Amino acid sequence: MPHSNSLSAQPSDAIPQPRLEQLNCTVQHPVDLNNVRHLQQKILDTEKAQRMAEFFSLLGDANRLRILSMLAIQELCVCDLALAVGMSESAVSHQLRALRAMRLVEYRKQGRNVFYSLKDHHVFNLYREVAEHLDEED
Repeated sequence: MPHSNSLSAQPSDAIPQPRLEQLNCTVQHPVDLNNVRHLQQKILDTEKAQRMAEFFSLLGDANRLRILSMLAIQELCVCDLALAVGMSESAVSHQLRALRAMRLVEYRKQGRNVFYSLKDHHVFNLYREVAEHLDEED
């Protein structure tokens, strides 16, 4: 039997049914349940949110960002990247593997040489937008 204070029967994936005393925010204005339900239909699903969290976590490393900053300028091989960012070739290779796993960089082989570049314009645009945001003065 439904609780006497419930709103109406909702599917199990809908907004949990609050008690009437919970229908006000802490600032004491009425909650717009229609708006909340509309927004709930557009909320990021858990799986995609997890993938995005992993993506941003990967970008939370300063060395990876420095490597991306070089690749935003031009395609480079591991030895050039290592020299430019002041890391060992094996450390740069390790970072590049992580960046490749998240599809941020790609590589091409030319003979025995391997050249890395940003995967596509989305990665470049993401890098550029964040860099510009940080450069803005308040």
